[in-house]
Amino acid sequence: MASRTVTKDIITLKGSAAIVSEFFGYAANSILYNRGVYPEESFAKVKKYGLPMLLTQDDGVKSFLTSLTTQLSEWLENGKLQRIVLVIMSKATSEVLERWNFSVETDGEVVETGEKSDKEIMREIQVIMRQIASCVTYLPCVRCTGLHGQGHARPFTWIESDAKLIKNPQMVKLHSFDTKIHKVNTLVSFKNDEWDEE
Repeated sequence: MASRTVTKDIITLKGSAAIVSEFFGYAANSILYNRGVYPEESFAKVKKYGLPMLLTQDDGVKSFLTSLTTQLSEWLENGKLQRIVLVIMSKATSEVLERWNFSVETDGEVVETGEKSDKEIMREIQVIMRQIASCVTYLPCVRCTGLHGQGHARPFTWIESDAKLIKNPQMVKLHSFDTKIHKVNTLVSFKNDEWDEE
């Protein structure tokens, strides 16, 4: 009888931080593309997570997302990141139209290493990416509202702001993924005028 060798996928804190911060970069690109914040032609197709993904080719956005993911990785490694929020606002009124909330839980018991296969993590991320791409079917159309981002001349910077909450929002919880060290939960809140009771 042949014996099978079982190999375990050990993930380190640094490796987990890299996976999660990279996910945020791809998720942000997917949201910016699928929600029409930037023109379709400013994105290029790549393959990631076993899926076709679209990445911005705008130098300002690329630079911002690179600095963002680098900072997120550092915060994740130091256990300082609990949430990141991507907000889509109307350019004309500065009204918050969508709020993509990614909450991060760090397992205090497993702060150095955890065990989970790359394939399993990738499958969980694939589900979230597919949900982001399919969001156009249930989120209100924001492509025609004059969003911040299109023709954006000022450089991207870190800014202090209020929570950018939406009054009486509709919310959709997306799937989560975890690396056994970090767990990421995703929730999108949105304003839907059709459901407002005024």
